[in-house]
Amino acid sequence: MKTVLATTVVLLVLLVVLVAVPAPAQVKHLRQRKEESSMTYRMVHPLHKIEATSKEVIYDLEVDPGTKEFKKVSGWVDVTTFDSGNSNRDSHAMEVIDAITYPDAKFEGTGFTQKGDSLIIAGKITFHGVTRDITFGALPHWSAGTLEVDGRFDLSLAAFKIDRPSLLMIPVEDALSFSFVAVFGLE
Repeated sequence: MKTVLATTVVLLVLLVVLVAVPAPAQVKHLRQRKEESSMTYRMVHPLHKIEATSKEVIYDLEVDPGTKEFKKVSGWVDVTTFDSGNSNRDSHAMEVIDAITYPDAKFEGTGFTQKGDSLIIAGKITFHGVTRDITFGALPHWSAGTLEVDGRFDLSLAAFKIDRPSLLMIPVEDALSFSFVAVFGLE
């Protein structure tokens, strides 16, 4: 009887120890829900604002849903997929950024800092054949089975060696503003 009791006590202690030890991180590799994800750029000219959106952007993410910790993020878009609703304007934009020579824009995240509900993402962006460091804010929205990340960043046309287009001899502003929405399924 003492042996059965001792064995039971040992098993209970082992069970308590196993339950108390945290499970290893469960990093998941996620790809966005394409139909719900997009990227939009805005260009400002004193006479009007231009906005174009791509639904063809690809976001790739590694995250631990348990700790909500971001491990790796990247994004890629074929610049010719941006649509402003005006094909002449889109064709001219592709000429300005030399889309035939530089069709891809890419981002690779190198660091993540959680600040309250916000996420600060650092990385490298390649656009128009030029690679630069970038840091920007994003807001992750966690819900049952879904993670939505939205954010924005600005790029200087001059920093990426792009001549600013002009209308009536007045150039657009140097800042090209981007906003993005990336929706991921967690299942």
